[in-house]
Formats: sequence, C-alpha cells, structure tokens
Amino acid sequence: MKSFKHALAGALSAAAFALLLGAAPASAAVQVFATVPEWAALAKEVGGAEVNVYQATTAMQDPHRVDAKPSLIAAARRAQLVVATGAELEIGWLPVVLRESGNSRIQVGQPGYLEAANLVTRLEIPARLDRADGDVHPAGNPHIQLDPRNILKVAEGLAQRLTDIDPAKAGTYRANLDGFRARWKAAMARWEQDGASLKGTRVWVQHKAFAYLTAWLGMTEVGALEPKPGVEPTSASLADVLARQQATPARMVIRAAYQNDGPSKWVAERAKIPAVVLPFTVGGDAEAKDLFGLFDDTLARLKTALK
Repeated sequence: MKSFKHALAGALSAAAFALLLGAAPASAAVQVFATVPEWAALAKEVGGAEVNVYQATTAMQDPHRVDAKPSLIAAARRAQLVVATGAELEIGWLPVVLRESGNSRIQVGQPGYLEAANLVTRLEIPARLDRADGDVHPAGNPHIQLDPRNILKVAEGLAQRLTDIDPAKAGTYRANLDGFRARWKAAMARWEQDGASLKGTRVWVQHKAFAYLTAWLGMTEVGALEPKPGVEPTSASLADVLARQQATPARMVIRAAYQNDGPSKWVAERAKIPAVVLPFTVGGDAEAKDLFGLFDDTLARLKTALK
C-alpha cells in the first residue's frame, strides 16, 4: 500500500494527491458547510482566509424545519467539513442532505463531520421520551448558541478539526483561535457585568429555545407559550398562560426573530409586559451582524425591557 501511495504521489501534483486522500490542498481554502448562521460566523472567525464557508440557513428560518433543497445537496457535495449543531436540531433535513451528497468524507462519524452539541454540556435532557410530549429532543436542548461559554468551547473544537483536515495550516488556525479567544473572553466579562441586572428576572418564552441564555444570565423561565415543544399555541393554551401570569408574574415574554409574533404579542398586551424579540442567531436583526453583535444586541434588548 505504501509503495502504491509513493508512486501515485510522484505521478500527481501535491495538490491533486491531497485531494485524493481527502485532505485540503496546501494552497486551497477548506470548504465548510455550516448548517446555521452561528457556526458559519464562528468558522470564519477560526478559519479566516483559509476557509470558504457555505451557510445553509438564515436567521429567519426555523432550523428544525428546512427543505433539503438541491442547492444544499450540491454544497454538501463540495464540502470538506460540515459543522452542525446536532442533538437532533437538523434531524428533519441534514441526514437527507448528507446521504444525497454522496460525499463520504462528511458523513456522521467521519473527520469531515462535526457536531457542536457534542462539545458542550447540554441542558434539559428528558427523563422520558414520549411523542405525546411534542418535539422533545432526546439528546437535550439543542439551542446551545446563546451561552457565550459554549461558543468558546465550539471554537476550540472547530480549530482542532480544521487542523486535522488541513494540518499544513495548523499554526494559522491556532493563531486565529488565540485571537478570537482573547477578544471573546474580554467581551464575556463585559456581557456578564452588563447582564448582572437581569439575574432573577422571570420570563416567558415562546419556544423552549432560550435555556442556555437564561441559565447563563441567571434568569428564570416561568414557562413556554407553546403547550408542547413545536406545537403552536391555541387560544385556550394562551388563556392558561395568562392565568398563570396573573398568579406568578413574569417581567417579559421573549421569542426568536424567526418566530410568529402573534402568541407573544397576545400575552404581552393582556399581561401588560414587554414582548421582546431577540435575534437568536447572527443575522437575526441589523445589529447582530456577527457573534459579538449577537450578544451585544441580545443583552441590550433584555435590559431595555426591564426599564
């Protein structure tokens, strides 16, 4: 086998040989397929000029419900690394994209496939599984991106995976990670100071998508407007929410930018509390242009709602 590889290497250019082995050619950018905007933004931070990032979804799409379009399959076919959230966030569409791509290097279990949720401590892992409970994720709540400590853990894992795929540029990925880590830790210290006033604040959430944010800030979720995860609220379920609000008041109701605003507005108007729209991910509003802007704007919106 070794003699065959040596002969083949002599016959082909170094770039072509690297492609044949599944590694990135020394002069080419690594092709990254990011399932959601936060990982696309992070890949650009860690990879810099050495990566070419394809973002599969936008901030205005529900990441649970995406069509496995031909354009996604074509992008996956070219990819050397898929960065997904995992914990079944993309279960409705990513397996189809991976299968139809025919790209062996990005399949689950291969070096070209990375799940962010495997790099962090997941919250809300259910004690029991029953389809009658709605869209419950067996591996825990997958919306890990709203705790900045998780972002840093994923950045470290991503830098290592890029190094595995493209070892010739290991020094660049390490330098990019070090620079990002320093800026991120400084920003985290500022965010934690700015967010201190939010500790203990009671909130309603429209969908169970904010567990990591509220845990990080020390906020308390009174409950969700959805009667079950992934099930749209009804007039009866919202009336029940309003009754619970009168008994144990919360200060605000929050939802993601991509969600229908009807339920949160209904509760907010009747309970006379603010309805807060959070960007949820990069691109969720004009201020959330990158990962730093995502947290700057999220905190600003929450603090404004307390005034």
